[in-house]
Amino acid sequence: MRRLWNAEDLLNATGGVMAEKFAATGVSIDTRSLQPGDLFIALIGESGDGHDHVAAALAKGAAGAMVHLAPGAMVHLAAGAFGQAKNLLVVDDTLAALHRLGAFARARFPGRLAAITGSVGKTTTKEMLRTILAAQATTHAAVASYNNHWGVPLTLARLAPDAVYCVVEIGMNHHGEIEPLARLASPHVAVITAIAPVHIGHLGSLEAIADEKASLLRALEPDGVAVLPADDPLYPRLAAAARGRIVRFGTAEDAEARLVEAVADAEGSDIHARIGGRDLRFRLPAAGRHMAMNAVAALAAAASLGADPAAGAAALERFAPIAGRGARQKIALRGGEALLLDESYNASAASIRAALAVLKLQPATRRIAVLGDMLELGEHEAAEHMGLVEAVASSADLVFACGPMMRRLFEALPPRLRGAHAESSADLAPIVAAALAPGDAVLVKGSLGSRMKLVVSALLETTRQGEINQLAGTG
Repeated sequence: MRRLWNAEDLLNATGGVMAEKFAATGVSIDTRSLQPGDLFIALIGESGDGHDHVAAALAKGAAGAMVHLAPGAMVHLAAGAFGQAKNLLVVDDTLAALHRLGAFARARFPGRLAAITGSVGKTTTKEMLRTILAAQATTHAAVASYNNHWGVPLTLARLAPDAVYCVVEIGMNHHGEIEPLARLASPHVAVITAIAPVHIGHLGSLEAIADEKASLLRALEPDGVAVLPADDPLYPRLAAAARGRIVRFGTAEDAEARLVEAVADAEGSDIHARIGGRDLRFRLPAAGRHMAMNAVAALAAAASLGADPAAGAAALERFAPIAGRGARQKIALRGGEALLLDESYNASAASIRAALAVLKLQPATRRIAVLGDMLELGEHEAAEHMGLVEAVASSADLVFACGPMMRRLFEALPPRLRGAHAESSADLAPIVAAALAPGDAVLVKGSLGSRMKLVVSALLETTRQGEINQLAGTG
């Protein structure tokens, strides 16, 4: 396997020391997904101290481990927590050293890099752009939603210098978080998908959210391109912050990347797009107008990187939504099947409306919406939740909800639509699983902190049990 990091580069990048030199073929922060040959980085976070897992990482085949001599780590070293291991890279602080590792990897990368942010759609757009670029050249992209203070440098630390393209996702919860990550990524193309009242409880206004997202634009390389949402009311504010060339995407007739038409059905859309004057027609196997717009943004970014948009459109015909962000899965039940629309990873009013529109397209016996609280809305939380009542009532035949804010929405619905409300997703999950029937289509959505994945897990356990019953002849 090809080396990603030799000993000299590890030392030069981090400023650390090694007892014995080693090289690494990958980078990991989690022993559960670690591969033999990886450099294991012992980060300290809210959920634990990675130094507690160094011995396990080395036993699993890690090439070495990056550790630091903070007071807690000193105790580990003194106690011999790492055994007799000599393949340690000792640094002043593992998170800071990870940032330096990412910066070194970015500096040695000769290819083209795109960075994506936005209130909604950034992970899906990132995955679409990965799909487009990977069909044309070696492409490295962020895993899942690795878009924060450790996710961005980790993505860059995993970037092979012989890749042609790199796609980075950058997120935020508070003011000032995007700027240092944007500088680290130093993109050739910066994409802002949309501005919506996500995290508005921390930032205070849509204008402040737009200004924070625009921090990405100020980090563009000198010949960079800003790919911006032409239909967004705050487009002028974003454009004013851009340096370099601007490519607009949207439905406007003069947009450089235009969604001309999207004919939607339950499983996807037939799209007509015009990218840089070229007409493209393709089938996107991801339902919803929001998915079509994400595809146009991704094609605009790909063209701005120098890739072929026509080949990109063809590649998107093989795209599939990912878990938590629109993935479709059949649920086996006694007497038939139900359909799960997994939107459980996160939620905003805009993304809930988009997901409800997809639910409404499903040819189901019953369309069921399972909704958890939207978080980080501050003084706007009541208005944002209650503003969804009409969209929910017009899209769903039955509604289940959890959390104090979704209780308000639930109680405002007509009685015929009310399934059940619970205080937590853990309490709601078995209720939804028990209520599911063949022919149903069920949408699960809520903010990450609402833990709606527990509902998805309960429904998937239902399908596993259904498959077991079928194999046993009892289904």
